[in-house]
Amino acid sequence: MSLLDVTDLHVTYANGAQAVRGVDLTLDAGQKLGIAGESGCGKSTLALALLRLLPADTKVTGEILLDGEDILTMKWGRLRAVRWAGASIVFQGAMHSLNAVHRIGDQIAEPIILHKTTPASGVKKRVAELLEHVGLPASHAQAYPHELSGGQRQRVMIAMALACAPRLIIADEPTTALDVMIQAQILRLIEQLVAEQDLGLIMISHDLAVLADTCDRLTVMYAGRVVEEGPAGQVYEDALHPYSKALSAAFPRIGDPASRFAPRGLPGDPPDPSDLPSGCTFHPRCPVALGVCSVEDQGLREAGAGSGSGAGSGSGSDEGRRAACVHV
Repeated sequence: MSLLDVTDLHVTYANGAQAVRGVDLTLDAGQKLGIAGESGCGKSTLALALLRLLPADTKVTGEILLDGEDILTMKWGRLRAVRWAGASIVFQGAMHSLNAVHRIGDQIAEPIILHKTTPASGVKKRVAELLEHVGLPASHAQAYPHELSGGQRQRVMIAMALACAPRLIIADEPTTALDVMIQAQILRLIEQLVAEQDLGLIMISHDLAVLADTCDRLTVMYAGRVVEEGPAGQVYEDALHPYSKALSAAFPRIGDPASRFAPRGLPGDPPDPSDLPSGCTFHPRCPVALGVCSVEDQGLREAGAGSGSGAGSGSGSDEGRRAACVHV
């Protein structure tokens, strides 16, 4: 049994916005799954849905199995027990997620005390262990959030996520606004923790290069749907879907002269989730769209299964890769 199985997940907000549409995901312990896409593609909504953190008037359907239990049908008491202890989340923007008037140590201790994962007499020691585990001195437990740097605050968020020894960690843009040196340190730290503790990791980012360097597999989302999935390195280096290609091309490769002259980005913006275009939702921005794309939605298909050409290689090395494109 997989650690996490998500089947046909749909999320619709009260205003009619279809933020997530029919997403399927599978994650095993020790595996790192990256989820990429522009702002507004549904990444963060998906992350919040996995732990039922969305507003009460949001309609969520489908199935989210964590160790075989459906998150969406859990009673409130069981859900509280699962959060932090079964699965935890590292939110983007640590300064906004931490409480400015409480010391760091007290904030890390709170989930430990609530879930009683450590005897009361050992909570202070556990907090010190967690801080040292993420590369911070135990003395930082007495600090307030504003007294720490951005990278240190992000490490505190990771320590909080590990506080109750969960099996699944969801990291939503964990390196946003960090400089490249601190970003590299945080990414290596996350990789190390996943390997040492056999955790499942879902990392969300708009940066394919970061995900390709950190994760085993990569899922690309557009307008609430998965448009491509496969081994992270392959999706980054040789994308099958034109949207994935555009995301990858937006980041120049050092040492590759050709990338200096490649066009960057895409015209336009992702569609309004409450007013999605017909057919393939990407077709208004797609450089290789066909007439059929405006009238027929394209579901995920195995690489090499289509009859068209132009969006990807469709070679025999694409085993385990799928894309929602008529050209695949």
